[in-house]
Amino acid sequence: MWLARIDAKIEAVRQRHKEIEQGRAPRPPRPEWTVELGIGAGRPPVQIHAGDCHAAGKRRRPVDRDEARRLLADGLRACTHCRPETRLNVIDLSRGPVPAP
Repeated sequence: MWLARIDAKIEAVRQRHKEIEQGRAPRPPRPEWTVELGIGAGRPPVQIHAGDCHAAGKRRRPVDRDEARRLLADGLRACTHCRPETRLNVIDLSRGPVPAP
């Protein structure tokens, strides 16, 4: 009875140490840019984010710098929190004519 408890405790400690070592394993680097994807068929892109943006949703995929710039130039909306258009030096993202005052 006691021997079974001691063996179970030793196994639990070994398992915990194994999990700790796995947690220390290097993780893949965070992407520089991400595109947030919509819901539904085809999951169209919705918004561009910097890789470290806290406002990015759960449905996203990494993109490289050139694709992020192309998507912004094609009219995809930029995140208002991380401002990727500023970081990417995309100057003119006009959405059409500006209404007169």
